This record gives sequence, C-alpha cells and structure tokens, in this order.
Amino acid sequence: MKAILGVLKLAVASTLFAATACPQSLFAQETHGIAVANIDRSVKPGDDFYHYANGAWIKRTEIPPDRVGMDVWTKLADVGNKRMADLIAEIAKSNPAAGSPTRKVADLYNSYMDEAGIEAKGLTPLRPHLDAIAAIKDKRELAHALGESLRADVDALNNGVFHTANLFGLWVAPGFHDSEHYAAYLMQGGVQLPDREYYLSDSQEMSKIRTQYQIHVSAMLKLAGFSDSDARAVRILELEHAIAQTHRSLADSEDIHKADNTWTQADFPAKAPGLDWTEYFRAAGLSQQSSFIVWQPEAFTGESGLVASASLDTWKDWLAYHLIENYGGVLPKTLADERFAFFGTALSGAKQQRPRWQRGVFVVDGRLGDVVGQVYAQRYFSPEAKAQAEAMVANLIAAFRKRIEALSWMNATTKAEAEAKLSTLYVGVGYPETWRDYSNYEVKADDIFGNLWRADLADYQRQIARLGKPVDRKEWCMEPQTVNAVNLPLQNALNFPAAILQPPFFDPAAPAADNYGAIGTVIGHEISHTFDSEGAAFDSKGRVRNWWTPEDLKHFEAATAQLAAQYDTYKPFPDLAINGKQTLGENIADVAGIAAAYDGYRASLSGKTAPVEDGFSGDQQFFLAFAQNWGEKTREAALRQQIMTDGHAPGEYRAATVRNIDAWYAAFDVKAGEKLYLAPGDRVRIW
Repeated sequence: MKAILGVLKLAVASTLFAATACPQSLFAQETHGIAVANIDRSVKPGDDFYHYANGAWIKRTEIPPDRVGMDVWTKLADVGNKRMADLIAEIAKSNPAAGSPTRKVADLYNSYMDEAGIEAKGLTPLRPHLDAIAAIKDKRELAHALGESLRADVDALNNGVFHTANLFGLWVAPGFHDSEHYAAYLMQGGVQLPDREYYLSDSQEMSKIRTQYQIHVSAMLKLAGFSDSDARAVRILELEHAIAQTHRSLADSEDIHKADNTWTQADFPAKAPGLDWTEYFRAAGLSQQSSFIVWQPEAFTGESGLVASASLDTWKDWLAYHLIENYGGVLPKTLADERFAFFGTALSGAKQQRPRWQRGVFVVDGRLGDVVGQVYAQRYFSPEAKAQAEAMVANLIAAFRKRIEALSWMNATTKAEAEAKLSTLYVGVGYPETWRDYSNYEVKADDIFGNLWRADLADYQRQIARLGKPVDRKEWCMEPQTVNAVNLPLQNALNFPAAILQPPFFDPAAPAADNYGAIGTVIGHEISHTFDSEGAAFDSKGRVRNWWTPEDLKHFEAATAQLAAQYDTYKPFPDLAINGKQTLGENIADVAGIAAAYDGYRASLSGKTAPVEDGFSGDQQFFLAFAQNWGEKTREAALRQQIMTDGHAPGEYRAATVRNIDAWYAAFDVKAGEKLYLAPGDRVRIW
C-alpha cells in the first residue's frame, strides 16, 4: 500500500525465495466476514489491538521452511501463483505460434525449468560478459562498461526501489515540472545488500551480516573460476562500503523536494567529476538526452569520485561479481544454491527455496506479466466484480471529498486544489485498458540466461524510447495477478489489480462492515496517498508544485510530525526502532484511509444499524477487519530487513493506527490507562 514511494506491502519473498502454497491460511476459505477463530480474547483490545484481532492465528501458525513470513497477502499470492501456473501449462499445451506472446510465455517458462540444460551449459553463457570485463584496460573503458550496464531497474514512486546493483539506476516517468512528457531520473546504486545501513551500522547484527556477505562474495567468485577470491571479496566489500557512505538514507530519499535536481549533460563532469560521463552516456544510449533529474546528487558526486580513486582491478572485480550475482539464479546449481544460502537464509531467514515451478512462475510474471495477466483478468475477474469494486471506490472518493470540505483548518483556496486532485484522479480497477507490447523481446526455449539478459535490455530500450514522448496517464505499473494496490502521484492515478479484489479483502457475501474495514481501508489508503507527506507535493496534473497556503502547510506539517513521533516510539527489537520519518507517508495514508473508509461504511448503512455478527457490532467488525488485514508472522531477519529498508511499518504497528480514530474507542470501550489509549488531543487528525 505504498503511495508515492511504492506498493501496498513489502514482498517478504521475492523471486529468489519462491515457495509452495501455505499449509495454513490466515483466513479459512468459507469465512465471510471477520475471522473470529483468529481473535485472542485473552488480550484487551485497548492494550494490544493487533494481538487481540490476530493472536489466536499467530499462536497456531508455523512459518514453513521455504517462507520468511506468513500473512493474508501470501495466501492470496499463493492462489494467484497456482492460477498462473495452470495458465502457463495451458498455454504450453496449446502449441502457440512461433514468436507470438503466448509462445514467449511457454518458452520462457520451459527455459527456466530446463535444469539439465542449465547444468550442461555451465558458465558458458556468462563467459563472454566476464571476458569483456577482464579486457577493460583503463578508466574510459570502465566508464563505457558502467554505461552499458545501466538498466531501468529502479522505480522511485511506484515500488519504492532506490537500490540497484548497477552503479546507478534509470527511471523513466512523467517529469516533476512537465508531467505531460516522460523524463529521465537517475538514482544511486552500486551496492548488493538491501540498504546503506547494512554497510554502515555498527550493530552486532549488521556486523555479522557483513562477515557472512564477504564469505558469500568470495564463494561466488570462486565458483565462477576466479583465483584469489578471498582478497577480491575484501576489496569488493570495501568498495561497496565506500559507495554506501555516499548514499542518501531512505527517509531522506522520500523527500520529493530534495530529489528535485535537474542536471544537464554538462553539469555531470562539473558536479560529479571522476567518471567519464561522455563515454558513460554514450554507452548507455543517452547521449542525446539533454537533462536528467538526479535524485541523490551527493551519491553521484561520491560514486563518481570513487570511480577515479578506486583501482581499476577493484572495479573490474566489482563488475564481475555483480554480474554473477544478478544472474546466479539461472546458473548451475552450485551458484544458485550459494546465492540462496546468503540472500535467502542468512539475510532473510528462509530455510529452503520454493519449488522450481513456482520460481518459474515468478520469472514469467516479471518478464511477460501482461500476457498472462490478460488471460487471468478474463478468467478470474468478472464484469460484476469490477462494477462492485468501482462503486466502492466511488463511495470512498465521495467520503474523502466530504472530509476535505469539512476541514476547519484548511483555507478555501487549498481545499479547491485538493478537490481538483480528487476530480481528476484516474482509478484503474482490475486490469489496464491497454496491454504491454513485448514485440522487442526475443525468447528462446533453451536459453534462460539469454532470456533474462534480453528481458532487462528490452525493458531498458523500451524505457529510453519513451523519453520526451507524451505521458499515458492510464498506464498501469502492475499486472492483474498482483496482490497489491498503488498510488501513482505523477499520473494522479490509482491501480487496484484483480488479485486483491477477492476474499478476504473483498467478499460480496460478507457484511458491509467487513468489506469497508478490509478492502475499504485499502482503497482509502491509496486515495489518501494523494495527500500524504509526499503526495501533497504534487498538484492535480502530477506536477511538483506548492498548492498550499503557508498556514495550511504549517498545520499539515505539524500534524504529520506528530504522527512520525508516535511511530518513533515503537521498538520491535532492543536495538532497532521504527523510523517515523521513513514510514510517514504510509502511516498518514493508514490514518486517513481508515477515517474515510469508516465514513463510507457508515454512509452505506443509510441510517440503519449494522447487524451484529458473531457477537460483534458493525463498528467492531469494521475495525477488526482492518486489523486482520495486517496479521502476520515474520522471521527475525526478514523483519529487520523490512524495518531498515521499507517505507511501511510492520503489520503490528499498522493495526495500532486505530488509536487515532475516535470511533474505535467507542466501539471497544477503550479507557484511559490502557496501553493504546491516547487522549483526544493527542490523537493524530490530518484529513
């Protein structure tokens, strides 16, 4: 539920950790409404609403060995993965025409599943690229190699991704000040671990991970045939540590105004000396691009300086290692297993990999998602479901509009601008209006390494071809089979994929209180991102523009600072707390989303009293449904990684957001002295 910086939920299991379906679901399939069996009545709601709503499920649930966590999101993802696997099998059996999109799906999947072929080829697919790195003889050729490696592998506003293993990352999106045309954004990169703090933190936990990482780097190099792998690993880690020192923190990277830095081609040598920028941009195919928005200028200055100061041999080792790591999952088993042993087990806590068929599904979903998605949407998302979901979205937008109109602290001029954002908001429900064209992507049934290489290159070429072209404001950044939702501030748009619009989030057989508490708060959250700490920086056309009066902005910033301070007090581990600034946008959207969804729910009753279900009033059902959205059980390593690298707080603290909502106190008779109680004046009220 990531607004300006990303998606709805941190994916605790990436394609690297693909796994089997959950043996225990968070919600029973036949449940319509709140999952009463998950409630722990020994916990007082006012002391710990999260464990009250989810405690019984948490107690009885074990995390499978191929998982780093369990929650409702993983249950729905399992359903989607099985459906995709069945669709891929059907496609393969249909013997589609050569070169057709569906044939590409079949060939890509089969190439990933061909373990014998991968073993037989060994390191042969990698060798030409390693040889090219070894042949680099000076810093100009290094700049060329670094430019050639640039990929469109970061996404600042849709997925919250600032990390790239390449030196820098490219993002093509509507411009900050010209939102009608696609612009080029460049972002910091160069490190393999999840975030700068993994390199810079002096905690015992991070020191242990760095030691394990250095051993892993050496192991990968040795398996790839490099001599002196231990010494090379030491130099690579030292270089990545130096790179991390130049990086901006995630919390600061989320500040749009700090990211708004336009550099011309001529600015790079002056502001970031050390890298041969002319050669870099030439190799990247960007020589004709007149300007870039540089998200973290200090990182570009620092990393460019390291290109000059670090030895050529160290940079060549760094390039080779990153190449091996990035494609290790489709190299011989010894490399793939070593890769998982560090990134899957040591870094995230998973005990074993998911079965290969499911990892193959993830590979197809990541490279040809719209081909499968088109069939998925036709089969699993009916016109009736789409109409129901669109009606709920309309109700929530109307509720939000009323909340804006009723604000006593907001000037009429600011209100008019806010209402304009709502009026022009594009909401995509279920699936996109147009599907992606994969004609520039060549897939071979016996070449998984080449297929992944060509996929990355095809996507990069597709992105740079868009630079300067008119923006498609209705373009999606997700596929229908994705269990997620997103706010796209530069397009002033929302996407709600089909896969999230199903039980337990959205269930036509459930009471209105449950639907509004579950999917309604998700929808409200995404709408609210339009006005969170980052979304509020964009106007109705997606431009970065201050549309606030000074007085209104001061009030808004004071309220959001209060919320950040509230989250700063949460400490999941003795040595690690939630960063209220880093998670601020998500926390604002949670507070505002619950408030708007509650208003929508009450309006849906048309003055009637909601029916009591299982002894719970309508209001109690609403808040329980919200809290049960966030029930989860996560391994410590994965939870630490989320806290350090994600803009979302863990589920336990998202559920605690109810302490800012007056109606929750009345619903559960929460009194002063209970742990979550906040005096009325201390409750955060923003929208």
